[in-house]
Amino acid sequence: MTTTASATREITTTAPLRRAWEIGTPLDPVGFYPSWGPLPEVEAVHGQTGGWDAPGQTRLLQLSGGGSVRETIVRVDTPSLFIYELTDFRGPLEKLVSGGRAAWRYMPDGEGTRVRWRYTFTAKPGAGPVVRGIVRFAWGPYMTRVLTGIGAELDRVGAAR
Repeated sequence: MTTTASATREITTTAPLRRAWEIGTPLDPVGFYPSWGPLPEVEAVHGQTGGWDAPGQTRLLQLSGGGSVRETIVRVDTPSLFIYELTDFRGPLEKLVSGGRAAWRYMPDGEGTRVRWRYTFTAKPGAGPVVRGIVRFAWGPYMTRVLTGIGAELDRVGAAR
């Protein structure tokens, strides 16, 4: 039996839908994904193929503490849905998860945009309870912190146009 653990968070930005998409989808994660509790910071992006806007493109995130994870875009429905999968975990999560999937949904909200981020980890056999605990007590709150920074960037850059 496969065990998954998911968390969903959302923000609303003043940036209109198309502009929020143009800013948020290719956003470099460095600086927006800080370390928090047991979770590492995204320190660098290596080997990115393309503009991070089409299925099949990949990149390797270098994490603090020596870990890394590979992201591969699997679906893009401009300007509403962006999905990527995470594989090749190195570091603490390597022993706990076999993969991950992130979905970013952009929805009109008045003159702005609501952005919903859903993240799902697939636990390795026997690691389900630990992964569920990490997602509930660390990853979910971490997502809130990350989205706060991304939302501020969407507001700042989105208003500049």
